Amino acid sequence: MKFLQGEAPEISYQKARTAILPVPYERTTSFEGGTARGPQAAIAVSPYLETYDEELDVEIWKAGIFTLPALNFGEDVQKDFDLITRSVLKLIEDQKFVVAIGGEHSISYPLFRAFHQKFPDISVLQLDAHADLRESYQGTPFSHASVMKRIFDLNQNLVQLGIRALSIEEREFIKQKNIKTVFAHQMYENWPDDILTHLSETVYLTIDVDFFDPALMPGTGTPEPGGFFWPETLKFLKTLFKTKNVVGMDVVELRPLAETRHSEYTVARLIYKLIGYKFFLNR
Repeated sequence: MKFLQGEAPEISYQKARTAILPVPYERTTSFEGGTARGPQAAIAVSPYLETYDEELDVEIWKAGIFTLPALNFGEDVQKDFDLITRSVLKLIEDQKFVVAIGGEHSISYPLFRAFHQKFPDISVLQLDAHADLRESYQGTPFSHASVMKRIFDLNQNLVQLGIRALSIEEREFIKQKNIKTVFAHQMYENWPDDILTHLSETVYLTIDVDFFDPALMPGTGTPEPGGFFWPETLKFLKTLFKTKNVVGMDVVELRPLAETRHSEYTVARLIYKLIGYKFFLNR
């Protein structure tokens, strides 16, 4: 199935500016499983989106959106991660704006690895409830709880927003390495206005959906109370896309629920909105 299937004209890969890459990888989930079903669930509800965006006054699909087949994985972590990196490198070479849908958060490491090879001055912006800076977790350094440590090992220009669950070891690591981490309690009144100054011109964006409050996003494996809502998040992301060159992004940790579909709908809406910000803010 394609993103917006039946609601937007078919477009070829060659003409598309955005490539949506479903990455249904799930190997290290530590609380509630089901993130492997996230990409298909978000894509399946996307035809119910309104294609016109009232804020941007445009039908965002006109930017050109192409949905790639979901990646298939085996039992070897390194081979699976290499597949992700190779796939993204091809998309970057073809000058696509890459939007990956997960899957668990561990996929952000091989995704970012491709961008790191192509953009040496890139920085990483993480929206998340968890720091994900453990050296390893439950016996593997490639856990969803270690993904930002793996990324930090590649590139130390990291900014974290919304963090409200971490270990004391992660807190000490943040202090030791002077990582720009803005905790959720620091953001409840006002989001710090200096966040973007800590980012380089070129940015990779990773959004773990547990950044949002569980009232808005119940469909995630590790929900944390005290999260964020649509208006303040979109206000910030609009400024990000207007002032920085966001070259790629992922949205991860969607865990579809049987009793409701509004989590996957919100993810689809978020993806569509951010594609709009990428291509229509500075028309």
